[in-house]
Amino acid sequence: MIADLRPYPEYKESGSRWLANVPSHWEVRKLRTLIRPRNERNRAELPLLSVAREKGVFVRSLTDAGENHNVIPEDLSNYKVARAGNLVINKMKAWQGSMGIAPSDGIVSPAYFVFDFDIADRAFGQALLRSKPYVAHFGQASDGVRVGQWDLTIAGMRQIPVLAPPPAEQAATVRFLDWANGRLERAIRAKRKVIALLNEQKQAIIHRAVTRGLDPSVALKPSGIPWLGEVPKDWEVTALRRYWRVTDCKHLTVPFVDDGIPLASVVEVQSFSLDLSRCKRTKPDWYRLLVEGDRKPKRGDLIYCRNASVGACALVETDIDFAMGQDVCLMRSQSQNQRFLNYMLHSTFMDHQLELLLVGSTFKRINVSDIKALTVLVPPRREQDAICAFLDSSLLAYDSASSRLGREIELFREYRTRLVADVVTGKLDVREAAARLPDEAAPDTAEDDTDLSLEPEAADQEAVV
Repeated sequence: MIADLRPYPEYKESGSRWLANVPSHWEVRKLRTLIRPRNERNRAELPLLSVAREKGVFVRSLTDAGENHNVIPEDLSNYKVARAGNLVINKMKAWQGSMGIAPSDGIVSPAYFVFDFDIADRAFGQALLRSKPYVAHFGQASDGVRVGQWDLTIAGMRQIPVLAPPPAEQAATVRFLDWANGRLERAIRAKRKVIALLNEQKQAIIHRAVTRGLDPSVALKPSGIPWLGEVPKDWEVTALRRYWRVTDCKHLTVPFVDDGIPLASVVEVQSFSLDLSRCKRTKPDWYRLLVEGDRKPKRGDLIYCRNASVGACALVETDIDFAMGQDVCLMRSQSQNQRFLNYMLHSTFMDHQLELLLVGSTFKRINVSDIKALTVLVPPRREQDAICAFLDSSLLAYDSASSRLGREIELFREYRTRLVADVVTGKLDVREAAARLPDEAAPDTAEDDTDLSLEPEAADQEAVV
């Protein structure tokens, strides 16, 4: 059905180089004619709302520590009230698509814009304003010294052209996008399930190798750990601190700059190998402070996360200078295979220990003392090297397949972004396709919280508190 979509029969100029030509029967209105600012306050009993570039506006969870790390002020009386259906805009991130329609009554930061939104179908309006062409419009309407510090101006925002198809056509567009998004999400979800199965198989291979070794006939002994059972007879069961030195990061809040020394924090340690491609950077003088006390990472070290995504760990495989940022620590050994420890830290054996440590914790974090006390299995060095060589080779096919599936998921997302943009700006006519959809066709997005709009790269959540 998507492949059969065609352009409209007649077009006119929109007056915008990003929107180009639009269907001749669509209205092109200035945003100022569709919005009215709201300044209702003093309703602290209402739920907090958050806004994310990839999700729009949603009710913030007060129990999920991983959802949002911003501190909630004690006094919420000055927070703005956003009624269900209002347009909420994070004026500092509007150029990234950080806006959306409030799903219910709630309160948002006083620094945000809240508007009554006078459009026939608010779901259409949300998809339109969050679509890729409008990133350029909101970027043009924002001022600032550099991209990361842009701020949306009222004057610029008021001039943004808004496409307004007839109400029935807006509804048909939303109906079609719901259906298309459901189809695409089913495909994405299927690929995610395959990735999950591949990861389970990888975990089984890693667990077996780091807890039993490579020789199935090796003599065993009790590990002393009830849920682990037996381990090879000549392996040592000991605390991590016996062979590895653990050094915490400096607890400093440093300034970020565009061109400076890389910082490795939580985001950079999510893969087996350290990834500094999107890291924040700081000034050289702050870098020198951060690496004091033998804290300068070097090739072969491990950077371990002790907050938020506890247990994530990455091997340093670069010689460039960088420093530890917040919430991580450094692990180093002069005698052991660092790669072997990294495999063990990525095993279900270690996951189980962390689960026991974190049970009942509201915030997922552990101290350096807890890390040092983690139980590790230490084979003779020659056996560590052999296990690493085996795992490096055995897991290559799994990693390759997962990467390929991940790229296919990204292509689906890119296609969805392009499809939404083409549909809401009138490049494709969906009226006939929407009319052919069965009445019971509902979006199959039970596990999807993706908005029908732009999905920027490196999407993250922007709190409204």
